[in-house]
Order: sequence, then C-alpha cells, then structure tokens
Amino acid sequence: MQNAIRSFELRRQIDNLVYTFESKRDDEGRIAFKRTDGDYWIVRHPRLGWIAGDINSDEVFGRPWEVLASDQGERPPEGIWVSRKGIKSYVYDLVYL
Repeated sequence: MQNAIRSFELRRQIDNLVYTFESKRDDEGRIAFKRTDGDYWIVRHPRLGWIAGDINSDEVFGRPWEVLASDQGERPPEGIWVSRKGIKSYVYDLVYL
C-alpha cells in the first residue's frame, strides 16, 4: 500500500509557475486534492483515473501523461501531467511534498 500524501505541487515547465494542492475530501467524502489558491481539484475519476477536473462528469482539464488509469494507485502519480486551457496546453511536473 502506498503512503498517504498530504500535499503536492504542479510545477509548470515553461515558466516554473507552481500550484500547490492539499489533501481534502470532496462533497461526497472521497479523497481529493484542492488547489490552495482556488476551487480547482485533482480527483480520482472512476473511469479516467486521477484527473484535474470534475469528478461528476467527464470534463478533464489535466491528467497524467505517462501513467494509464489502470496503472494508477491511491494517489495522483508523480511525473509529467498535461493540461488544456482553451487553445493552450501546458506541461507540468507533479512533485510530492
């Protein structure tokens, strides 16, 4: 079993912008991670695995690049994540704190 994590950072590769996420429970009591500067979540979707998005829909704003949903564990995988905002895409490194 993996150790529980309390927080991690998404570090944007293009400009080193950092977003910090902390462990929380979503409205239904599931473990999720909330960004410290707003109402943005990384959640475990039943089909898609860990995503930045809405757990109650298939709307995805970001996801791990190299780890398939079937290979993901009890916490968001470290490594490369990608996001899409409008016509722009960003590459991040997810790093546990």
